Amino acid sequence: MSELVSIIKERRSANKFLPEIELLNHELDEIFEWVKYAPSAFNLQHAHYVVVQDPERKQQMYQASGKQYKVQTASAVIIVLGHMDAHHHAPQINEGLLHLGILNQREYEEQVQSVQQFYEERGEAFKRDEAIRNASLSAMTFMLAAKDKGWDTCPMIGFDPAAVQHMLDIPERYIPAMMITIGKEDTGSQRIRGYRKPVGEFVSYNHF
Repeated sequence: MSELVSIIKERRSANKFLPEIELLNHELDEIFEWVKYAPSAFNLQHAHYVVVQDPERKQQMYQASGKQYKVQTASAVIIVLGHMDAHHHAPQINEGLLHLGILNQREYEEQVQSVQQFYEERGEAFKRDEAIRNASLSAMTFMLAAKDKGWDTCPMIGFDPAAVQHMLDIPERYIPAMMITIGKEDTGSQRIRGYRKPVGEFVSYNHF
């Protein structure tokens, strides 16, 4: 079994963490160094992460999650955001290709215009979908990277995104896609993994 397969199979959504386990910033930075390679549409890198470690702020996240115990005991609470206006960053994102000579000035300008037009023509609902879609791709990378570093995680949709946005001063064009708790799992009450559909039940070829 390859190392990647082991990580995928061993990763579990941890519903209970060992309390008072410290997760240092440099350890998180090592995880995020891998996360930056997650795929995103047009390489716009829509995802932004807010790491909550401060006890008072973490208590706010606990309240916003409906008082879920895993939030209270996690070493950190991660809010994964998707930027609805990520396409505005197309000039900066593609600038390196221009300076390296991979794109000439005309190609650079066409690339930027094409990306920005692509989003603007499709409207606000599409921008929101894209923010969540690309943030979710990044979040999965985060959870796998965290597991590789020996940390357990749990992705959560059970929280009040408006409250979180207000509490953490998140700009309105950033959408809270999910909350992720991270720490060391308390496996004392861990249940067996839930039913997983066989491949034939969730994969179709050429038509549904």
